[in-house]
Amino acid sequence: MKALLPLALSLLLISPARAVEIVTTIKPLQLIADAITDGAANSELLLPPGTSPHDYALKPSDLRRVNNADLVIWVGPELEGFLAPLLESHPGSLALMARIEAEPHNHQEPADAHDHDHDHDHDHDHDNGKIVIAHQETADPHHDHDHGARDPHIWLDPHHGRQIAILIAARLAELDAANADRYQQNLARFEAELRRTNAEVEARLAPARGKGYFVFHDAYGYWEEHYRLPSLGYFTVNPERAPGARTLSLIHQALKDARAECVFAEPQFRPAVIEAVRRGTQARIGVLDPLAARVESGPQGYFVFMRQMADAMAACLLNES
Repeated sequence: MKALLPLALSLLLISPARAVEIVTTIKPLQLIADAITDGAANSELLLPPGTSPHDYALKPSDLRRVNNADLVIWVGPELEGFLAPLLESHPGSLALMARIEAEPHNHQEPADAHDHDHDHDHDHDHDNGKIVIAHQETADPHHDHDHGARDPHIWLDPHHGRQIAILIAARLAELDAANADRYQQNLARFEAELRRTNAEVEARLAPARGKGYFVFHDAYGYWEEHYRLPSLGYFTVNPERAPGARTLSLIHQALKDARAECVFAEPQFRPAVIEAVRRGTQARIGVLDPLAARVESGPQGYFVFMRQMADAMAACLLNES
């Protein structure tokens, strides 16, 4: 019995390894992280699904989660500016945009999309050949941001999705060396599935090339360039309130002049706003979900997200019933 006492004491002194605590800001980043952490760790989502990352206000519980996290995965101050002061000295900060290889796709929203009298409509402008119709009111917080010289919606480019996965796997291997092999195995599976999914999406969208469309949010540049589906332009409107008569007139005229097949809104837009924009035109309405609000988290989530984006675009552009 005495011989067993030292063994029992040693077992008591051995504490189980603490799981690495991971926080991701937005759902698409969580979906990529889920694929890499599968079987080894879990990630928490900071922003509720579908919440705009441009103007989020941190709650005390959010502050605790961020401060206690071993790894905080975010795009960077270009998207989640509210986090910049908090993460400036956080040892677990992984700001992806600063580490993602710059692609040729660069754009800047026109100044009149943001710097204008909030109580007036404005004529359309052109951004790199695209038609831009902007109307902003003080009640609209969703577009009170400036993307700067680089598009921060990096997760919409599958190439960037792979780079993000590589960065996450490398950082996790440093933080959790015991599971380093698993992270690398998960990364290899992610890359293989990404190749397959990209080929499927390419085939799904190929027949839609050349179909004209507008979007409600200038967020899809990487996706459009990767799959060669450039939009005709975008409208900046309040997702909760129909734009004024003059803005609607400009939008309707743009849709008719361009003979647009579709207008793509997002889940947060009220049906009345969407219908007001479409009314009196030939354009059909589609809904894109760039923040993956309707995608369940899990190791296959990023690929489900890609397929949902492709299906939503193709269904509208090809007039599939």
